[in-house]
Amino acid sequence: MRKLIKNGELHTDEWTLLDQEDLSIDAPPEGPVIVPLAVWQENAAVLSSRGNVSVWLNGHDDISEVKNDLLSLPIIAVNFPAFMDGRGFSTGRLLRERYGFTGELRAVGQFIRDQLCYLKRCGYNAFSLPEDIDVEGALKSLNDFSEYYQAGVDQPTPLFRRRA
Repeated sequence: MRKLIKNGELHTDEWTLLDQEDLSIDAPPEGPVIVPLAVWQENAAVLSSRGNVSVWLNGHDDISEVKNDLLSLPIIAVNFPAFMDGRGFSTGRLLRERYGFTGELRAVGQFIRDQLCYLKRCGYNAFSLPEDIDVEGALKSLNDFSEYYQAGVDQPTPLFRRRA
């Protein structure tokens, strides 16, 4: 099973991340699954009745298409297809700040250890880690910096206002 950092602690990932090719709506796999947004949109009535289905978004997906489902989704996973693709950072902030998502916001895909601290600042509280990553180092990197000048999801007041 994949390793998962959730709320600063190491966990075993119980959820299965499915591609469109992996999923047959007639016989969805047992257990908790995370499906692409397109699959969710096409089959929301069937999938939402299960209670253990969540959605994953790509950087090009329109977040507003899932806004009505935010309260019913335990997890929203955001896929990082390459570590240089920064759209997921914006997606995280939008989900937390504009749409008020309070559930588990999970980063999946090709992010790197150096990005974990910044992902946390954007509202991510869970990270599905690649098999080859140093877990102890990844846990430490969540707290690479002790103070931030800018506002973030985790600290909405910028430093100059906190000092005043």
